[in-house]
Amino acid sequence: MTAPSSAPLKFFVRFKDMSEHDYKLLADTIRLWGHELGFAQLAITDTDLGNYHDSYRQWLREDCHGDMTYMANNLDKRLYPQRLVEGTCRIISVRMDYAKVTENSLAPLSEPNTAYIARYARGRDYHKLMRKRLQTLADKIQSEVGKFGYRAFVDSAPVLERALAEKSGLGWIGKNTMLINKHAGSWFFLGELFTDLPLPVDKAETGHCGSCRACLDVCPTKAFIAPNKLDAKRCISYLTIELRSSIPVKFRRAIGNRIFGCDDCQLVCPWNKFAQLSNETDYSPRHALDRSTLLDLFEWSEQEFLERTEGSPIRRIGYECWLRNLAVGLGNAEYSSELVAALQARRGSASPLVREHIDWALMEHADSKAQTTPPKNVPGSISARSPSP
Repeated sequence: MTAPSSAPLKFFVRFKDMSEHDYKLLADTIRLWGHELGFAQLAITDTDLGNYHDSYRQWLREDCHGDMTYMANNLDKRLYPQRLVEGTCRIISVRMDYAKVTENSLAPLSEPNTAYIARYARGRDYHKLMRKRLQTLADKIQSEVGKFGYRAFVDSAPVLERALAEKSGLGWIGKNTMLINKHAGSWFFLGELFTDLPLPVDKAETGHCGSCRACLDVCPTKAFIAPNKLDAKRCISYLTIELRSSIPVKFRRAIGNRIFGCDDCQLVCPWNKFAQLSNETDYSPRHALDRSTLLDLFEWSEQEFLERTEGSPIRRIGYECWLRNLAVGLGNAEYSSELVAALQARRGSASPLVREHIDWALMEHADSKAQTTPPKNVPGSISARSPSP
């Protein structure tokens, strides 16, 4: 076998006949193919997740997953990858950058009339794109070694993807529970190719958060109950994406203008100064979702919502939760008669869930207007003063 190159290597027809040296060359070639397919990094690990079992089970026992019942389902398959796909002995873990800007500023969160959508959701849905690339990778491998066992995953099955990525050396799980890479920050997606090929494994990454707690302190809802431990029930991403019922009133003001997800804990992470820009056009913002006003989005009809979120991660929350989230955002926006009129106009045809959030928003603006309007006929107020002699 020759050294890795972009040309076919013509491995043995059946991988079971390959030597340890052959597998090492194959692993190096798979990394090359991964790079050609647009993955920023590719690494390999085994199926032993024993070091993560206790912390994950404890997180479930404390009900930190909220309504995400799927996080507790198929627990054995999540903790033992070889039970999810029989015969699996290695996981090829990949990451793909999605950042489209290098600036990491909290300033957009101080623009109360502009909608904030998490960066990952402004373009096309990453699931299909990455899964297709992983399938192409599997096809390349199969063309060289013959038929082998594999299955591709992109956030679509009971997989502890961050644990596998950390174990493979793609980064470390930071205090904000995100995977962080010291050369690329955390603005990237993860995917996995489970395989029965006994490839050599890579070295796990060590943590580099040190004494920094910027992500813990910036969280608007105090969702981090400890370093590396997130109570999803308090997380804005959970509240605006996963939760399908009423958003607890105690969190609504803290949500601000965030209508789909939250990036705060990544925006303040010092490692994101090393973030790499993505060349994938699919991840570029569509329909001005990086700069739309809350009012403009609130006025979308259901048909417009379906058309403009086609192929977008936003589509999964549905039109009702989209309006629910926007109503909260509008309740936190600057008062205007146009805004109040839009809320009132939508209220009549709104579902009970949306109407409840509209009523909250209207109440917020009623209170805001009351605080800024001078009281009438009260001694000392401008309207009650007697004309100067």
